[in-house]
Amino acid sequence: MRQPRSMWSLETLGRVRLSKHFYMRDFLMSEISAFHGVPNIPENPDLTVENGTAFCTQLLDPLEETFGRIAIRSGYRAPALNAFGNQNKLNCARNDNPLECHIWDRADGADAIAGASIVVPWFADQYDKGRDWRDLAWWIHDHLPYSDMWFFPKLAAFNLVWRKTPLVTISSYIAPRGTLLRAGQRPEEDPKTRAMRYSDFPKFRGISYPTATR
Repeated sequence: MRQPRSMWSLETLGRVRLSKHFYMRDFLMSEISAFHGVPNIPENPDLTVENGTAFCTQLLDPLEETFGRIAIRSGYRAPALNAFGNQNKLNCARNDNPLECHIWDRADGADAIAGASIVVPWFADQYDKGRDWRDLAWWIHDHLPYSDMWFFPKLAAFNLVWRKTPLVTISSYIAPRGTLLRAGQRPEEDPKTRAMRYSDFPKFRGISYPTATR
C-alpha cells in the first residue's frame, strides 16, 4: 500500500479492516488534526495496518466481545501530527519517547508498537459510582496479552498498548497514583484476590453475535 496522496486514497486506507470489529477509519479521527489542520496521514501505511491489526485482534476485539462497544478516545497519530501536538503542549509525548504508543508506523520487528486511549463504557458507568480502576486493570492483566496500561481520571480512560515484545506495566494518574506493576515485577495481589475484584464482570468473550442463515 502506497502512502495516501489524496482524500480518495486516504478514504481507501480508512476502509481497511484491521479485525473483526475495527476498521482503520476508527483510529484516524484526531481533534488536533481537525482543529489545527495538520493531516493525520501515515508515513508507512503497510506498517500502520500490520501493527494496528495485531493491536485490534489481540486486545480490542476481546474487550469488545466481553464488554460491548469500546470507545476510541485517541487512536493513530502520524509522526508529523504527534510532533505538532508535543511542540504545542497538546498532551502528546515526544515522538522518540518509548512510551508514545499512538505512532503505529514508528517501529517494526521486535520494537513494533500500537496503542490507543480507550474507554470501556460498561466499566466507566461503575467507575462514576466509585468503583476502583484497578478492578479493570487486573482483569486485563489476567486475560489479555497487553504491554502497557496508563489510566486517567476522566471516564477511567486508559492507554492500552500492544508491543511485539511486551513490557507488562500498569500505571495510573488515578489514586493510588503511580506504578501498579513494573516490567518484570510480580503482582502484589495473588490471582485469587485479583479474581475477586472482577467476579461480577461479564463472561470473557461471552457476547453472541448473529450468524449467517445462508
